Amino acid sequence: MIWVRSLVFNIVFYSMTFFWCLGIAWTLLTTRQRMMATVLAYLRVVYALERTVLNLDYDVIGLDRVPEGPVIIAAKHQSAWETMKLHLILHDDPTVVLKRELMQLPFWGWYARKAEMIPVDRGAGAAAVASMLAGGQKAVAGGRKIVIFPQGTRTAPGAWRRYRPGVAALYEHLGLPVVPVALNSGMFWGRRRFLKSAGRVTVEFLEPIPPGLPQAVMMDRLVDSLEEATDRLVTAEGGPATERPAPAAEGLRRHG
Repeated sequence: MIWVRSLVFNIVFYSMTFFWCLGIAWTLLTTRQRMMATVLAYLRVVYALERTVLNLDYDVIGLDRVPEGPVIIAAKHQSAWETMKLHLILHDDPTVVLKRELMQLPFWGWYARKAEMIPVDRGAGAAAVASMLAGGQKAVAGGRKIVIFPQGTRTAPGAWRRYRPGVAALYEHLGLPVVPVALNSGMFWGRRRFLKSAGRVTVEFLEPIPPGLPQAVMMDRLVDSLEEATDRLVTAEGGPATERPAPAAEGLRRHG
């Protein structure tokens, strides 16, 4: 049954995405807000499809911990699932830090550019950081929240991947609190997996990390809170806990 449900979902999801991308091209000539309204409509249809075909839903814990106005949302990234759902959960037009290659895709990249997402060229070194900070400053001026995946790419449940310095640079430059977000989406919608499982994804907003701390202190708090909460959510679904490196090596991996 899971194979049949996944087959039906994938066919409908990718076909719908293709035609939706073509069908809303006219919004590129309108305002960002008008375009985002059509994108949110698409995301709601995807959510309805998940519930009806996959029997996949989600719970949100701790949303009341997110301050009003601009803030940095530092989320675990296990799946394509959260790249869609965080827009629905946060409600207020967040911008997302993403790799520049995605901005170069036909249609999808055009919409991301129109949405004023923050591209990062991971091979550009200091120039990439400067560009990201400028994008973050623009988002703050517009009253928007900034979503960043601090490990830089999707990481399977139980796997360890070092945290990249971009989130610390944003934190220091913008003077904003950081809200860690743990989740277990990879247990249901894995990276590059055809099969998608029924169940309930849990998204948990953790206690905000206040602005003004040294970067290293903030990163230690971020890594510890995200890894501990994510392990709790993943193991509750029968998944593996993360095998983290030894403390000395871990410090080098976190900040190197």
